[in-house]
Amino acid sequence: MSIRAATEADVPAMLSIYDKFVRDTAVSFEYETPSREEFTARLRTHTALYPWLVYEENGAVLGYAYAGRAFERAAYAWNAEISCYLAESARRRGIGRQLYAQIEGILRNMGVRKVFAVVTSANAPSVAFHHALGYRDTARFSDVGFKHGAWYDVLWLEKQLCPLGAPEAFPAPWK
Repeated sequence: MSIRAATEADVPAMLSIYDKFVRDTAVSFEYETPSREEFTARLRTHTALYPWLVYEENGAVLGYAYAGRAFERAAYAWNAEISCYLAESARRRGIGRQLYAQIEGILRNMGVRKVFAVVTSANAPSVAFHHALGYRDTARFSDVGFKHGAWYDVLWLEKQLCPLGAPEAFPAPWK
C-alpha cells in the first residue's frame, strides 16, 4: 500500500474509477466522462499548485484525492476545495481517511486556512464521512443539479486547517 503523487500514467485508472460516478450516480454532476486528454489536463492544472494523490495497492490505483482552488479571486487564495473518489473495493477501509489526512497536511504546510468539500445530496455516505473528519455544514443549495431524472441539492462543508490571522504570504505551491 502506498499513497503518492498522481502522475499522468495514473490517468486511465483514475478515469476508470471516476467513470462509474459519472455514468451511474448523481455524485458527480458531469453528464459525460471526460476524455483521457481532458482528465490529464485537469491533473496538470491542479498539480501546478495543489496536491493530487493516489492510493495504490499491489500495483493498482484504488482511489485518488485532490485539492484545488475553492474560489477564483486573489483574496480567497487561503482556501481550497477537496475531492476524493474510491473504487468500490476500496470503500469503508479507511482509504479515504488516509488520503484526506495526507492532503490536509499538505494544505496546512502550504498555508491554506480552510478547506471545503462540495457534496451532492445523492451522496449521504460522503456527508457522513466529512462530518466524521470534522467538516461542518456551511451551505446548502436546494435543487440545483438535475441528473438521472431528479433534482439534487449541493452541500458545502468546511474545515479549519490553520488559525486565522494575517498571513505572511500567499500559500506556497505544494511541490
